[in-house]
Amino acid sequence: MEALNIKDDYENGEISAENSLQLIAFSLGDQTYSVEITTVREIRAWNGATPLPNTREFVRGVINLRGTIVPIFDLRARFGDGQTSPTKTHVVVVMSVGEKWVGILVDAVSDILTINKNDIHPVPEGNSSGDSELLRGIITHNDQMVGMIDLHAVIDGAKIEE
Repeated sequence: MEALNIKDDYENGEISAENSLQLIAFSLGDQTYSVEITTVREIRAWNGATPLPNTREFVRGVINLRGTIVPIFDLRARFGDGQTSPTKTHVVVVMSVGEKWVGILVDAVSDILTINKNDIHPVPEGNSSGDSELLRGIITHNDQMVGMIDLHAVIDGAKIEE
């Protein structure tokens, strides 16, 4: 993916500052997803997580991030595609969701996108895949569909105690 040139977009009048949104894009296999950049606290290499008993299959465990216990969610498993077999190239995107910090395990971070909020399309109804309820919307970037993750829906029902 290529990053949008925001300077050119501003000059062309395509994106105004109040109507723009910056996203971090990441991949899961051949699919691309994103979250708002303002939620991202850091991106870390996968170093494992301490498993927790009695949690859903998409909860990989927790990590200690400078004194803060952060639950790690396997996004592939959350979408119903089975657990990720992480390698050294996988990363954890640590984000804030309200007052909580969570991490999501993804294949790779691919880009920073600047989009026009008007370019966010609703998720089509009737999609039988498990990921549609976990998305806020869909955008098209360089002829590729990018799903915008609904972080609250991703962590809902995880049975993680604070």
